[in-house]
Amino acid sequence: MNKRKAVNLTSTVSPQKSGHKPLRETKKELPFPLNLYQSAVGKKWVMAITGLMLVGFVIGHMVGNLKMYLGVLEHDGSAAYDMDIYAEFLRNLLVPILPEGVFLWILRGGLLTAVILHIHSFYSLTRLNIASGRSYESKQDWLASNFASRSMRYSGIIVLAYIIFHILDLTVGATSDEFVHGAVQSNVVNSLSNPVIAGFYIVANILLCVHIFHGIFSVFQSLGVNNPNINRMKRGIATAVSGLILVGNVSFPVAILAGAVEYNECDPKLSVAEQVEENCVNSSGHDSDSDDDSHSESEGY
Repeated sequence: MNKRKAVNLTSTVSPQKSGHKPLRETKKELPFPLNLYQSAVGKKWVMAITGLMLVGFVIGHMVGNLKMYLGVLEHDGSAAYDMDIYAEFLRNLLVPILPEGVFLWILRGGLLTAVILHIHSFYSLTRLNIASGRSYESKQDWLASNFASRSMRYSGIIVLAYIIFHILDLTVGATSDEFVHGAVQSNVVNSLSNPVIAGFYIVANILLCVHIFHGIFSVFQSLGVNNPNINRMKRGIATAVSGLILVGNVSFPVAILAGAVEYNECDPKLSVAEQVEENCVNSSGHDSDSDDDSHSESEGY
């Protein structure tokens, strides 16, 4: 009798007869290595690695843009702004193995992929965190986690909006009639001489560095390095990297608005040495560049 009751009780809680759906539907497992991304750990690794890639790009981009402070130099028998020389170098990466500008577009494609994966992994992890109904031990823990999450979310959205504007402004040239393809120094000075654009640039970089600070601090945890004894070291690294980027990037609009960085055109009759001394260039070269498909982008910035 007891045995029959046990059987009946077991049958009453059978999932097939209860009519209740499982709490979480099992997703079809993707082939390796895509199946790694289906887990929360895999998403954290993707977000951490792509974040490090993007931080590396930001640092390299900032270092390259420091060339605007060098002004006019002699290059291949003519005078040119070092920023324009740098842009030409980027266009000629791996030439003649690849046609001019091809490797640069490959790098851009890699960066775009990293941005998409970074955003998607953050979005997916946020949804998983909400669905898990995670609770915090104290109000202080909730406030700290909520502030970090909000700062990463909103700073990320604003930085993404600025990146789109930045590309339209200084790569495509869709925001200004004064844009000249290939004339990076001229384009940068013309753009950041506008106080509104310069102010937006400064605010966006402040938020970018807030984003980077929290990202670098949390990347250790995402990669499994979560020892409380190294929190001071993690905070120091995050502060140093984000502070370096902030000082470097904010210095560009400030220097242009202050007149420390300029773009000057000079008399075509001046010799190369005189152009270098006067910190000016013969603008006739840019006119031909604007009609050349190989200078269709302002790659240097």
